[in-house]
Amino acid sequence: MLENSIMFARIMYFCIKYFPQKPMNERVLMIEQADPVLLHGVNNCNIQLIKALYPKLRITARGNVIKILGEEAEMDTFEQALSALEKYCVDYNTLTEETIRDIVKGVAPLEIKQDNMILHGTSGKTILARTENQQKLVKAYDTNDMILAIGPAGSGKTYTAIALAVRALKNREVKKIILCRPAVEAGEKLGFLPGDMKEKIDPYLQPLYDALEDMLPPNKLKEYMENKIIQIAPLAFMRGRTLNDAVIILDEAQNTTTAQIKMFLTRLGINAKMIITGDITQIDLPANATSGLVQAMQILRNVKGIAKIEFDKKDIVRHKLVQRIVEAYEKHQEEREDMRTNFRRELKNDDKTINKPSPDSTGTPDLEKNQDYETSSDQNRL
Repeated sequence: MLENSIMFARIMYFCIKYFPQKPMNERVLMIEQADPVLLHGVNNCNIQLIKALYPKLRITARGNVIKILGEEAEMDTFEQALSALEKYCVDYNTLTEETIRDIVKGVAPLEIKQDNMILHGTSGKTILARTENQQKLVKAYDTNDMILAIGPAGSGKTYTAIALAVRALKNREVKKIILCRPAVEAGEKLGFLPGDMKEKIDPYLQPLYDALEDMLPPNKLKEYMENKIIQIAPLAFMRGRTLNDAVIILDEAQNTTTAQIKMFLTRLGINAKMIITGDITQIDLPANATSGLVQAMQILRNVKGIAKIEFDKKDIVRHKLVQRIVEAYEKHQEEREDMRTNFRRELKNDDKTINKPSPDSTGTPDLEKNQDYETSSDQNRL
C-alpha cells in the first residue's frame, strides 16, 4: 500500500514538472439586453448546447450572469459568440439550435427580411406595416417629431405606433416609452373601482398592455415596467412633466378636452417623439364638450414638423366583419345627414311661403287699401 502511494506521488510530480497545466482564468459576463429566459432556453437547453460546443470551458449560467473558466483565448471566442447570440435574441425574440450552431461556428445566421417590417415580436412573430397608411405612419415617424394619426377602429394606429416605440427602445434611440390614455368610460358610468391607483386605471390601459405583450418577452416587459423604462399612465398624470429621450404615445385622444390635449402636446422634450392616435367617430365625452383632438387637427394643420395621417376603412386589419360594420355605420350616418339636409330645405321653403306677401287677383299689392288706411289715420290725428 505504501509502495503504491509513493509510486502515485512520483507520477504526479513527473506530470506537473514536465507537463505543466496552463492557469485557469475566470470571467463574469452579463446579459444586459436580451431576456435571459429566452437565451437559456426551455429547461436550459440552449445553455447545455453551448456547453457542449465549448468543451474546454467551464460555464455556469444563473439569471443574467454567466461565469466561465478556461484559457483566455477560448474565453474571448466564447464572449464574442455570446454577444452575437444576445443580439440575435434582441432582434428576433427567438433562438433556435440551428442559429446557436451557426453563430458558434462563425457563420452569420440567416436574416429574416420582409418588406415593411417594423420589428420581430415574441416567438419571432414579424410585426409589419401592412397597409398603405401604416407605411405612411412609419415614414412620417422618421421625418417628424409629432404625428397625428386618426382613423376607424382596427386600422392599426396604436399598434403600429407602439411597434415604432419598441423598435426605437431596442435600437437605443430613446431611453423610455410613455404610453398614455384618458380615463374615460365608453358610454358607461362604472362608479367606484376597488384597489389602489394602479388597479383602478389598469382596465383603461389594458389595450396598451396587450400590444406590448406581442412585442416583448414577459420577463423583459416586467423588467422595463418595474424600472420605469416603459411607463403607462392616465392623461391626468402628465401635467408638469418634461419628457426627454422618449417616445410618447397618446391613445384615444378623441376623448381629451381642449385643455387636456394642449397640456399633453406641450410635454414634448429634447430627443423625443410624440404620436397621437384617435377615432373621431367614437367620442365618449359629454355632449356639451368639444373633442381636443378635433380642435388640434384644425389648429395644428399648418405647423411645420407635425405630420397628419388619416386612416380609413381600407386599413382595418381585424376580423373582416369589422370593416363591414364600419361601412354600415358610415352609410347610416350619410343617410341621416341626407335626411337632415332635406328636412332643413323643406323648412326654408315653408318659411318663404308663410312670409310671402299676398298679392291681389292681378298679382300686384292692393295699394288702394293702403291709401285709405293712411287717410283715416291722418284724420284721426287731426
